[in-house]
Amino acid sequence: MIDHASIPVADLEAGKRFYLRVLSPLGMTLLVERAGTVGFGKAYPEFWLNARPGLAPATETSGHHVALRARSREAVSAFHKEALAAGGRDAGEPGDRKAAMTTYFGAFIFDLDGNKVEALTFPPKA
Repeated sequence: MIDHASIPVADLEAGKRFYLRVLSPLGMTLLVERAGTVGFGKAYPEFWLNARPGLAPATETSGHHVALRARSREAVSAFHKEALAAGGRDAGEPGDRKAAMTTYFGAFIFDLDGNKVEALTFPPKA
């Protein structure tokens, strides 16, 4: 089981402002703030931003992304909407997706540094 994830950002303050807005629909808040790093989560820091001044933006074809669980389809859609409003880029609009084992509802964004982040939920089966 994965405990937490970290991503690099060129400008920690800009990254913090972006993720304060983007993670709010997922119920995540800023929990830890230290020199060079900030941690977001629900009960403990599960998503970290690490300052890497001078970092070149990640390429869209890097193949990496972080997936964060949402409580509902509405939260996934709000995550996507907030990311675009805060300067992020679309990497996959909210919608149903077929995974290896099941179907889920998710959305993908590229943050200010090109990091690909997904929000997803597994809606109850009808």
